[in-house]
Amino acid sequence: MKKMNLSFSLYLFVSVFLDQFFNTAGCNNVTVPGDIIIGGLFPIHESVNVTIEKDGSDTRTCDRFSEARLVQSLIMVHAVEEVNKRNELGNLTLGLCLLDSCSDITTALQQSLLFMKKNLDGADELYPPVLAVVGEYYSEISIAVTRQLNLEYIPQISYGSTSGYLSDKNRFPSFMRTVPEDNHQAHAIAEILKNHQWNWVGVVTTDGDYGRYALERLQHYATDYNICFAFISTLPDVLGDSKIKDYINATVKNIIENEKVKVIVSFARPHHMMYIFDSLLKDPRGREKIWLASDNWSESASVLGKWNLSDVGTIFGTTLKSGNTTRFKEYLSNLDVNPDHHKNNPFLYEFLKKRQQGQKRNSSYVTHKEPVNQNQNRNQKYDNNPDNTANGALMKRIYPYAVFSVELAVRAIAQAVADLCINRDCKTEKRLQPLELREALKKAKFHMDGRTYAFDDRGDLNSGYDVILWRQHSPTFVDVHYIVATYDIESSLFSFISPKTYQDVQNVTGFVTSRCSDTCKAGFIKQSSEGQPICCYECQPCPEDYFSNTTDSTQCHQCNTGTHYSRNGSSMCSPKQPVFLNWSDQYHITLLTLTALGALLTLIVGIIFLARWNTPVVRSSVGPICILLLLSLLSTFVSVVLFGGDPNNWQCQARQVLFGLSFTLCVSCIMVKSFKIILAFEFDPSTKRILKKLYQPYIIIAACMSGQVLICALWLVLKSPKPAWTPEQDKMARLHYCNERSFPAFGAMLCYIGILAFICFGVAFKGRNLPNSYNDAKFITFGMLIYFICWIIFGPVYATITGKYLPAVEMVVILLSAYGILACQFFTKCYIILFKQEANTESAFRQEIRNYSLGDINSLNNGNSRSSEEIQNYALDVESTMSNPLSSETRKSSTISGLLLCPVSNPHFTRLQSNHSSNNKRLRRYLSSPA
Repeated sequence: MKKMNLSFSLYLFVSVFLDQFFNTAGCNNVTVPGDIIIGGLFPIHESVNVTIEKDGSDTRTCDRFSEARLVQSLIMVHAVEEVNKRNELGNLTLGLCLLDSCSDITTALQQSLLFMKKNLDGADELYPPVLAVVGEYYSEISIAVTRQLNLEYIPQISYGSTSGYLSDKNRFPSFMRTVPEDNHQAHAIAEILKNHQWNWVGVVTTDGDYGRYALERLQHYATDYNICFAFISTLPDVLGDSKIKDYINATVKNIIENEKVKVIVSFARPHHMMYIFDSLLKDPRGREKIWLASDNWSESASVLGKWNLSDVGTIFGTTLKSGNTTRFKEYLSNLDVNPDHHKNNPFLYEFLKKRQQGQKRNSSYVTHKEPVNQNQNRNQKYDNNPDNTANGALMKRIYPYAVFSVELAVRAIAQAVADLCINRDCKTEKRLQPLELREALKKAKFHMDGRTYAFDDRGDLNSGYDVILWRQHSPTFVDVHYIVATYDIESSLFSFISPKTYQDVQNVTGFVTSRCSDTCKAGFIKQSSEGQPICCYECQPCPEDYFSNTTDSTQCHQCNTGTHYSRNGSSMCSPKQPVFLNWSDQYHITLLTLTALGALLTLIVGIIFLARWNTPVVRSSVGPICILLLLSLLSTFVSVVLFGGDPNNWQCQARQVLFGLSFTLCVSCIMVKSFKIILAFEFDPSTKRILKKLYQPYIIIAACMSGQVLICALWLVLKSPKPAWTPEQDKMARLHYCNERSFPAFGAMLCYIGILAFICFGVAFKGRNLPNSYNDAKFITFGMLIYFICWIIFGPVYATITGKYLPAVEMVVILLSAYGILACQFFTKCYIILFKQEANTESAFRQEIRNYSLGDINSLNNGNSRSSEEIQNYALDVESTMSNPLSSETRKSSTISGLLLCPVSNPHFTRLQSNHSSNNKRLRRYLSSPA
């Protein structure tokens, strides 16, 4: 009851207030009678002049008549007429009550009270209540008006108020709109800036709710996209502000002083922009900018004033979704231009009256200044030009987005009314109430141009945006409705209308740069100075082994230093050059040449030995063992080849194994030869008989080889060598090498060969004083010394040297060892075979042994302590060697005679003579023995 009394008191106050200030009991602005009354609130005037009276009251006078806003009000009139013509509501008709907000909050509140007074007088059938209001355009006005209308639950559907604040249904439950909120517009503008890489821009906005919210959302998206604002100029939302000129001048100064700013985003009103251009374009530094216009002025050509588009630069921006203007243009073209026929619409009446008066003044001016026939021609030309008629002037002010939004608002109301009145009599008995219509609007699904629309939970209709580009067609005409792209809110993507529209945009924006700092190319990173915006930075090159592959990168990425590298300022990582002992390396070629020469010499020696197989030199060298020795040397030379080139698995596993087995065979053969020589010449008969039984050459070789085979097999099975990579000192390269992996196995293989070599050395050293023809022992000793020296040096060198020449160290050592054995074992024999053939006879061998024996006997006579058995052997060998076709007795007597010629008495001489026959047989058997 108290609420009803309060409401009645409020209505009474409103009625008295309106009668006092507006002297009207109803709507004395634009009126169209009907059963369902829809209110309309349009900013037909752009500002208000306020005069303060002596008593402190104020008088408000609306000025700056806007033809474009008048056209928007006519869109609503036309939409209502279309609904009534089509009988979409059956026996119901829509009526209108249009008011002018004068783009001022106070005036709008005063005017919207009339809608509430209509509801107060709603009991009178002559004045049905206002059930819904279409408008206002400006967000700050809608915020105030919808609060007031909500006192009576009157739903308000705006065709242009885009502030995000109005989406809050707790604060504004009666507000709806046929346009998306500004958050989406700010996102679209930020996307445009990002796509064009404009990160240093200026912003012009207003201090109203629309301007503040749009700026807030733009700043939000700009932060995400690393876009900075060089300046933000905030203008008074009210054009009548006494300091408006100061704010305009400050804005112009910001634009001129920030020379790097080529792009400016503006959420200002059309008149703000007109003032800015009028002042800014006087300075050449303020021209040729790119202006990103919000829906507030993106289709207002009047902002150019006296200037051309070429003076301003480029204007393109976002506008609300455009509609089909064909029907409305037809409506305007058929509009009666007689002012007296539109007295129920004072705004249209005012416009037509001024046009009529202007034409009369022009006609009168021409009559006084020009001859009659010229005057008639000029009047005829003026009258025939459609742009100079009232209809043409109105059609030039059509905003396609307004056609879409206003018509859609009327369609929504009509559909909600149809939904409510389908089963009830809304004309007489059960009239609709604003609250009913508001709830019906939330659920309504309405149609236009073949599409279905509905309000979402926040009362918004996210229809998307069009992107327009201004084009100057002539000095007096600018096309502000050229749509080049559309923006989809759900996907946040732009879609160009055609390739031509894309190219048109690129032609005017592709070369424009608006940045605080130049773009950092790939290979550099942005480094901001302390206290500077993130968009103002220096470009620093990425350090070595780091890269950046995008422009304006904020960090360098590290390369995989194991496989790649990069220099300072690199945009990518380059693969490291693989380093290994290349086949084209001069040092490697030298080693391969020596290897080939060694293999060739080995083959030549083998051929020589086979060709002189039955000669004493070959037979005394234990021929079959020598051939096996030559094969092992050939295999050793072949193993050297595997140490060069780009390593692979089989090569890494084969090279050491092949060398180890080959050289083990080589040393085993030499060891057998050492045993053979010592067995024939050095040991006493008892020891000789025992060793002769144990002396099995091929079994000894097989036993020695089996040990090495076991070591190599375990190495390959447990931890075989594999190719590996390691960094080089040169960061652009990496070493590809064979990793032995198990150095104990590698060492065991070498130590095993060393042990065999040491045995060879010991045995051979014992027989170093044998006759020259049989003296392999000396050369074996020397060959083993070469081997020991090389491999002792190899150890520390191999442990300290790194790089691609590490395999070459082992190659050199192997070659030296192989060449040492080849030279010591075979070169002297080949020299005798080829160039000293007289020494390669049995007689020569006998003579040398005789000389050796006689030398031994002389040594005994000189006091050398040699055993009697040794001297016996030597004497027997001498006898055997001295054998010839003469009779045995003659040989004996001559030998004895020769020996008796020695001045030194020899107590062992008698024993030497008695054993002559048996030792002669042994000598022959030794010379003919294969092993």
